[in-house]
Amino acid sequence: MGLSEALGQRDTEALLPVTQAMELRKRNYYVERPLLNQEQLEELGCLTSATETHQWRTWFQCSYTRARALLLQHLPVLAWLPRYPVRDWLLGDLLAGLSVAIMQLPQGLAYALLAGLPPVFGLYSSFYPVFIYFLFGTSRHISVGTFAVMSVMVGSVTESLAPDEDFLQAENATVDEEARDAARVQLTATLSVLVGLFQVGLGLVHFGFVVTYLSEPLVRGYTTAASIQVFVSQLKYVFGLQLSSRSGPLSLIYTVLEVCWKLPQSVVGTVVTALVAGVVLVLVKLLNDKLQRHLPLPLPGELLTLIGATGISYGVGLKHRFGVDVVGNIPAGLVPPVAPSPQLFASLVGYAFTIAVVGFAIAISLGKIFALRHGYRVDSNQELVALGLSNLVGGFFRCFPVSCSMSRSLVQESTGGNTQVAGAVSSLFILIIIVKLGELFQDLPKAVLAAVIIVNLKGMLKQFTDICSLWKANRVDLLIWLVTFVATILLNLDLGLAVAVVFSLLLVVFRTQLPRYSVLGQVPDTDIYRDVAEYSEAREVPGVKIFRSSATMYFANAELYSDALKQRCGVDVDHLISRKKKLVKKQEQKLKRLKKLQKQAGASKDTSVSIEVNSSTRDMESNNMEDSKAEGEGSAMSCRDGGAHACPERKATDLPAQVSTGNELEDMAASGQEGAKAPDVTTLKALGLPQPHFHSLVLDLGALSFVDTVCLKSLKNIFRDFREIEVEVYMAACHTPVVAQLEAGHFFDASITKQHLFASVHDAVLFALQHPRSSPASPVLMTKL
Repeated sequence: MGLSEALGQRDTEALLPVTQAMELRKRNYYVERPLLNQEQLEELGCLTSATETHQWRTWFQCSYTRARALLLQHLPVLAWLPRYPVRDWLLGDLLAGLSVAIMQLPQGLAYALLAGLPPVFGLYSSFYPVFIYFLFGTSRHISVGTFAVMSVMVGSVTESLAPDEDFLQAENATVDEEARDAARVQLTATLSVLVGLFQVGLGLVHFGFVVTYLSEPLVRGYTTAASIQVFVSQLKYVFGLQLSSRSGPLSLIYTVLEVCWKLPQSVVGTVVTALVAGVVLVLVKLLNDKLQRHLPLPLPGELLTLIGATGISYGVGLKHRFGVDVVGNIPAGLVPPVAPSPQLFASLVGYAFTIAVVGFAIAISLGKIFALRHGYRVDSNQELVALGLSNLVGGFFRCFPVSCSMSRSLVQESTGGNTQVAGAVSSLFILIIIVKLGELFQDLPKAVLAAVIIVNLKGMLKQFTDICSLWKANRVDLLIWLVTFVATILLNLDLGLAVAVVFSLLLVVFRTQLPRYSVLGQVPDTDIYRDVAEYSEAREVPGVKIFRSSATMYFANAELYSDALKQRCGVDVDHLISRKKKLVKKQEQKLKRLKKLQKQAGASKDTSVSIEVNSSTRDMESNNMEDSKAEGEGSAMSCRDGGAHACPERKATDLPAQVSTGNELEDMAASGQEGAKAPDVTTLKALGLPQPHFHSLVLDLGALSFVDTVCLKSLKNIFRDFREIEVEVYMAACHTPVVAQLEAGHFFDASITKQHLFASVHDAVLFALQHPRSSPASPVLMTKL
């Protein structure tokens, strides 16, 4: 058939009604294949065991090619910088770097204040880590440096381990700010080194996947709660209040209450300064949004506000005349490297791990967004190493832990940034400010920095709209968001994150414990099986019960799987097995009594009793009648159905004891003797018990992704229990790795073989219908699907 004919047929099918189109496709789709169990499938498909590879062997191989590959992998700048298209990208990177640096300056000063440090250390943290990431990072668009969430986490550490109360001077009960700042700088520098060590170590052992345990609702709920923490922490600078240092659970609540209590003590000049700066920043941002299409670069509202506020503060004398607190001394030049304090490692290790994970989660989330948008790949493990080296090296130069900023990254991308050359340009601009221009901002009011921080929280505070969207989309994710938010608000940032992660993982376990269990039926004229509760046309196959779970079966839900299976089958399996065992046990007890009486009768010289065992179905059913009826009919049944032996005549002159003994022996023989003449005495029908309305059970195991020992035992118990009630069990649709795990767990034996495992549910159903009471080793027939 030519191309034009194929296109014409496809167009014809598109114009036909749905039912007619399906009929047309049905005529063109015809497959004939044999019914396949697992053994036949492996033979037909030529299953080969995967060759075992020892990855660790390549780690010790040394060659020029491998050395070069490792160098380019861990130092990506050597891979992309030689191929850098200068004419196409340089101008955009320069403009983007300048724009980011203009934002980096005020944010660095402000976020250092948020971390409880002198503002100049925010400039250090905007220089060293950015340049290190330029060498080792794989994302081309994220802007590394100070970030509000990281800064507030660092601030909680400084206020917890170096509170103001520890530096009160005995003379006038004031805080020795110089000693406090020195202690906090040493604390944060050591914290940064520890964070870097954690991140580098996790990256080298390829532990970048750890961030996958932080789902998007969790991260967004956490950052939203962190923005509330940031907002509350800046209230003391907005109102000019002196607040107590607090950390730990409920510290945010206590801080808010203290702010409300001390509001009458607010400094009016500080409040007015913060309000004016905030209004100016908001107006500039609104203007940027409105004129975005017409401006080559966004207006640097933050930088203009800082310059204007510094000039007004210096000219008017806000500190001396109105009591407005200012930044103070900003030393010019770079500081020499300082070794971390090992004595602080023990007290900081928990905080360091939390900050390391959160910082990496934020960076890799943004990095993957930009990589997907621009069509390149971000290596999560190398990102972990790059961010770790940025914090590790920065810690030696008195920087505090950093991550990437969402707002600066968006600016870097929107202004034409293509590579981390933009980051290098911004770091060089910050270097110039540190060396020459930093001291010009000594009169900058801290209230203006607080306003910069609060206005920049707009993006994170807008995440409250997630509540409405998640309510409509997925309420389980909404629950994760709310629990994360509330836990972080009440328990602080470190404990809140731990609670959020544990809750999220427990919720996953809980959801796998309560999957959707379905009884499947066949969609008419197809080999497709769907839940009969969802598809009204799906019909259960007579005599075959098909069961499926939407989640894998493992130790946490194996028992629930078995219970749901027995419940959905419509048969009380356990009760039926219990009744069967009781009746069989009763027969065995009667058989023992029978043998005992036989011995007594054989030893008697005065009487002779002839006993014959009848194993017919009528005699087995009579075993369940009342004892009186059995005694009355026992002799007659024995005489009527006797075989080779004649029934002994009973005379009126026989002794009563002999008559009683004879009747009891006949009753015992009719009810329970097992031997060659009674092979089916334990069947449900012979015992008078109700039989299930199906003869075969098919377990659709397509959802299984792995099996553990509990799963293996549960499957074996299912085989055992249903075979007790005369139902044969088959499995279907197992993936090859699952089959390999079943073999490794010695699941298959003489009673359960691969012939009980079929390639599809349809194969299992066809076999069950063709062999309702036969062994799985019966011949396989050709089947049309």
